[in-house]
Amino acid sequence: MHIVFDGRVVEWRGPAPFYFVPVPEEQAADVQQVAAMATYGWGVVPVEARIGEVTFETSLFPKDGGYWLPVKNAVRKPLGLVAGNEVTVEMTVRLQG
Repeated sequence: MHIVFDGRVVEWRGPAPFYFVPVPEEQAADVQQVAAMATYGWGVVPVEARIGEVTFETSLFPKDGGYWLPVKNAVRKPLGLVAGNEVTVEMTVRLQG
């Protein structure tokens, strides 16, 4: 399943800051339809994502009935992304086995 969406980078401050792009409700519903075939536990869904020219593998985190896409420093820093930036995300859900 291939999904494209626009979102805003948000910062979550726990023991260390983490950055995410929340998946919009409509696209989160699409992910939910295949989540059972993709998840490997805890409700996380493996994806391959692309922001700008950077492609990376990660897992969507379930949050508040939707999903958040983690944006690691290895992705964020080369693109100069900070909290509040608008980005376009291309994402493919990686189905298991």
